[in-house]
Amino acid sequence: MSGNHREATVRRFMEQAPRPVPPEIHTEAVRRGRRMLRRRTLARRLLWLLLAAAVAFMVWALTARPWVEPPSDTTPPLTGW
Repeated sequence: MSGNHREATVRRFMEQAPRPVPPEIHTEAVRRGRRMLRRRTLARRLLWLLLAAAVAFMVWALTARPWVEPPSDTTPPLTGW
């Protein structure tokens, strides 16, 4: 198909009157759109919650330092006196 023929076909297609859209398609599209927005909002909120939990964990870990061994409450036995 040459460029001129393709352009003429597209022009004819664009000059035609648009076909009527069945009304049930509109309601289905609105329903799906709302569902997508709800899912996207829920995902965004979950990601913010995960970020907040990660920051809270980092602050706790830096202040509590759970990887450090706690100091001993008793003294070691004295040997070699």
